[in-house]
Amino acid sequence: MATTAALIIGGAAWAQDQSIIVQSTTSTANSGLYDYLLPIFQEETGIQVNVVAVGTGQAIKNAENCDGDVLLVHAKPSEENFVAAGFGTERTDLMYNDFVIVGPSADPAGVGGMNDVQGALAQIAEEGALFASRGDDSGTHKKEVALWGESGVDPTEASGDWYRETGSGMGATLNAGIGMGAYVMTDRATWISFGNKQDYEIAVQGDEDMFNQYGVIPVNPAKCPSVNVDAAQTFADWLVSDEGQDAIANYKVADQQLFFPNAPEN
Repeated sequence: MATTAALIIGGAAWAQDQSIIVQSTTSTANSGLYDYLLPIFQEETGIQVNVVAVGTGQAIKNAENCDGDVLLVHAKPSEENFVAAGFGTERTDLMYNDFVIVGPSADPAGVGGMNDVQGALAQIAEEGALFASRGDDSGTHKKEVALWGESGVDPTEASGDWYRETGSGMGATLNAGIGMGAYVMTDRATWISFGNKQDYEIAVQGDEDMFNQYGVIPVNPAKCPSVNVDAAQTFADWLVSDEGQDAIANYKVADQQLFFPNAPEN
């Protein structure tokens, strides 16, 4: 089960109408992006943002249960279904980065330097090299499953053998994968921010199929009357505004930009 982590920005004495809950993917939280963005937003608007960081699948379920005001995740088909079912008012592209496959420097599957992700996955399967999957219905896991399907491999047939499903978040899966010498697919932002790389390095990158789009969706008050409509819309509008997009672009770790804003121009 994914672990829920809450990031509370600001004090506890804010009025209810000045507070929102964002149901979020873990990568935006683990990368430190919210620690950078939210103080800027709160200083400007006085709105306190509470972030619940879980896998995308769980974040969507939480929002459908009316446990949030805004959804910020990275699984576009699921996001579009969320809006089509009436749970969200409108989905807007927010920013992107990409997925990478990391592995030990020994590179037992011989995939280092490849930019064909389907070919790399097929080669990992053929060699029976260990691969650690989140297995948690997160956005990263959804993408990984899709890529395996495109490679013509069903890795779940090797579940418990060379294919190891952790049922955990990205950081825990990276730690587990590194501990067992397994390849792991991760978003680049989490990898850049990750502190336990040991002898691991990026093995597979650069395939356009590893594109990782994030979207922002205010929760629909017609489904969830408790939504703080004005504050939620203010936050979503700020993220896609020039100021919010500039702030996203300016966030760096180790002098590397982690997310690239791409909201439609107003």
